[in-house]
Amino acid sequence: MLDQFVATFGNARPKRLGIAVSGGSDSLGLLVLARQWAAQGGPEPHAVTVDHGLRAGSGDEAAGVAALCARLGVAHTTLEWRGWDGAGNLPDQARRARYGLIADWAEAGQISDVALGHTLNDVAETFVMRLMREAGVDGLAAMAPGWRQGAVEFRRPLLQVSRVELRALLDREGLAWVDDPTNEDETFERVRVRKALAALEDLGVTARGLGRVARHLGEVRRTLYWYVFVEARKYVTFDRGDVLIERKGFRTLPRDICRRMVQEVLRWISGAEYGPRGKAVDLVLEAIRGGNGMTLHGVMMSVGSDHLRFTREPKAVAELRAAPGKAWDGRWQLDGPWPEGAEVAALGEAGLAQCEDRVRPGLPRASLLASPAVWRGGHLVAAPLAGFADGWSATLLRDEELFFASILAH
Repeated sequence: MLDQFVATFGNARPKRLGIAVSGGSDSLGLLVLARQWAAQGGPEPHAVTVDHGLRAGSGDEAAGVAALCARLGVAHTTLEWRGWDGAGNLPDQARRARYGLIADWAEAGQISDVALGHTLNDVAETFVMRLMREAGVDGLAAMAPGWRQGAVEFRRPLLQVSRVELRALLDREGLAWVDDPTNEDETFERVRVRKALAALEDLGVTARGLGRVARHLGEVRRTLYWYVFVEARKYVTFDRGDVLIERKGFRTLPRDICRRMVQEVLRWISGAEYGPRGKAVDLVLEAIRGGNGMTLHGVMMSVGSDHLRFTREPKAVAELRAAPGKAWDGRWQLDGPWPEGAEVAALGEAGLAQCEDRVRPGLPRASLLASPAVWRGGHLVAAPLAGFADGWSATLLRDEELFFASILAH
């Protein structure tokens, strides 16, 4: 099991390894394996627990993890989240908050990698939950083995290790784990799925078998995105932050490749963590087929004679402001002789009216409206993308190569 754990890191072995520990069997097993690796010359483990404060006893559980880590000689930190206001999707908000807090903690402690205790059982449970939602290849593919958040690499080194194996390891080490009471609460979908999977084992439907299926689908998914990458290199070009796709070439591609390419374009321009869902993108594809424009995900799509053009939606950036030297809309950096009191905002109709006689030809009106400009009160100082530069420049922070690289990152 340790060899399998270590192998997931390949040659990218950090000097210090963060371990997310909740006190459950999966994360404690992760901690034990990290200690064993450290004893053989591996990275120094640093444990972190996030107390969400969402149920009674969570603080005591975090304190219990801290005490255990002290006994094992592992540095430990408890982070607290109290951001739940009773509205929205609690699991999603808690997950985002948890990873955000851990990423900040790791970066502050110069910890480049953080390991998470997701197991083979989590892969199988997630597969069934997504199957219930009639997910396609992307949804059914295995959990990603890792992802980068800022300067921190999150890793899942236990995706081929079962919960039973980890609990046997803890028994051998004489360590007790905490059972979250919500693990028996059938109002949660994952609990119902977990119990259903236990019942299906007699039919040969096992977590390990479903994990293999999910990995196979993960390979299919990577193949599809390689195809998207190859075709995007042929047909995708860029124009001052806009993305253009050659219509003739786009029409020859299989629908699923078109859908994925459009999703990547929308995600790259909007800067959103995820692209829009497949059904929404299908509407864009239908609009393209009919020769009609459409707005989705804060991005406008227009159909020209030779190209599809995707540009930032003016309404999506109308209220955005950025101080001197700061990124605007997450993707533009403006540099120049900053006057006192200036800020970056969208050019908009008011700005376009102030510089229309100086606008360079080529960039459509909608693209100009959503472009970054330097303002001082109601006075337009500069609009580099519109040709009103006067010593100013606009640099695209999410550049073209990052677009292609993001396709292969799936």
